[in-house]
Amino acid sequence: MHFWEYVFAVSLFIVFYNYFGYALIVALLNQLIKRADTPDNAHMPSVSFIVASFNEEDCIEKKITDSLAQEYPREKIEFIFITDGSTDRTAEIIARYPQIKSMHRDERKGKSAAINRAVETATNEILIFSDANTFLNPEATRNISRHYGNGSVGGVAGEKKVITAAGTNNEVGAGEGLYWKYESFLKKMDSRFYSVVGAAGELFSLRRNLFEPVDPSVVLDDFVISLKVAAKGYRILYEPQAYAMELPSFSIGDEQKRKVRIAAGGFQAMNMLRGLLRFWKQPKLSFLYISHRVLRWTLSPLCLVLAFVANAILCFTNGNALFLALFLLQLGFYTAAAFGSSGSLSEKIKILKVPYYFVFMNLSVILGFFRFLKGAQPAAWEKARRSQSAVIIHK
Repeated sequence: MHFWEYVFAVSLFIVFYNYFGYALIVALLNQLIKRADTPDNAHMPSVSFIVASFNEEDCIEKKITDSLAQEYPREKIEFIFITDGSTDRTAEIIARYPQIKSMHRDERKGKSAAINRAVETATNEILIFSDANTFLNPEATRNISRHYGNGSVGGVAGEKKVITAAGTNNEVGAGEGLYWKYESFLKKMDSRFYSVVGAAGELFSLRRNLFEPVDPSVVLDDFVISLKVAAKGYRILYEPQAYAMELPSFSIGDEQKRKVRIAAGGFQAMNMLRGLLRFWKQPKLSFLYISHRVLRWTLSPLCLVLAFVANAILCFTNGNALFLALFLLQLGFYTAAAFGSSGSLSEKIKILKVPYYFVFMNLSVILGFFRFLKGAQPAAWEKARRSQSAVIIHK
């Protein structure tokens, strides 16, 4: 077989496996294994509810109201809000609420350092973390806590729901909403098979005695914290009935900054979690971690480029009609992505948002890789702007 045929075939296989193949394998295994995770609705352990915020005066009061509305016994839940480095009125607003323990230092060391400090003061059995700019369903704490009656469960991840603002930014929220529908589907399957591989910071939890202080330089604290728990042999379950609603980025430029930062943090996290690549130690966890996360952040973006280049070369060096047809399909996909970058056009032809956001995400991973190599992604970062008014588009 020609060299470029090998490159093309292997690249296509890796991309297909990463986005679809492994999901099909897990779905089949789930049908064969028939694992049943039955939560204990009567189990209500003590909870420390932690919110790390930085300059969130525009939304912190709503976050406080939302948090205090959690349907959970008041004697079993404490609220800890930490505002290290904030220079606006965030700490002042929190101080108005005696139900909340407010923590603040003028020095800003990043979210990971703030979380470490907050956990030091937490006194309860379960830690629940939530971002300041996300809002939860009232049953979230109860639906998370009920899983901890099972001793094999070390953490529980909630679901992220994307909401989009009315107006000109809908293409940002719609694209991210489609992506999170796909991610939620994968997380449900991963959880049923064995464990979620990385929780989202909008809403996740773990047992207090399993928490390890995070290096202040860590960018993706939620990902690293949750996977360190899984690496100890505990499962991280997924609870879609505990969800956090978040506004999309203000613009596609703001969204790209966020995605590039996440990608740079992903490479940093993979370097810290090298032990999970030792397949023989925890085969189920390593299988999910490599298939779902490692390939997504490493080989898949590169393989998309290689598949296109190799296919183009094969069209000129091999007269096979199959290669021409596949190249035209790729060309059509990337053309659709280019048209999808037009907000007005993608609103009329919504299917264009799929190829556009797919290309956008993979390009962000490539840019994030170079940022990681330069060491140019600090743990304390510029907060992404968010849209203001919104309607829910992802449920």
